[in-house]
Amino acid sequence: MGYIKAADILPLEVIEQVQQYISGESLYIPKKENEKCSWGEKTSTKKELAKRNAKIYFEYSSGISITQLANKYYLVEKSIQRIIRQEKNKT
Repeated sequence: MGYIKAADILPLEVIEQVQQYISGESLYIPKKENEKCSWGEKTSTKKELAKRNAKIYFEYSSGISITQLANKYYLVEKSIQRIIRQEKNKT
């Protein structure tokens, strides 16, 4: 996340009002509710994890053990079990 200088975009009156509450500090201004994105919308991570999880479920269904899958995907067995349960519930 980059920083934008308030003086470059805000009127002096607004800056002075903000300075009454915080001065010389970083301030995060959240997006408007209608502009927010859900997790994974801006990158392909969500899609990649969905593919990985489907593959884990397929491999489990083909007979590969949870321990083997955990080692292959560098996940703990509880995570593999959760993924299998979630994928099973989709079908």
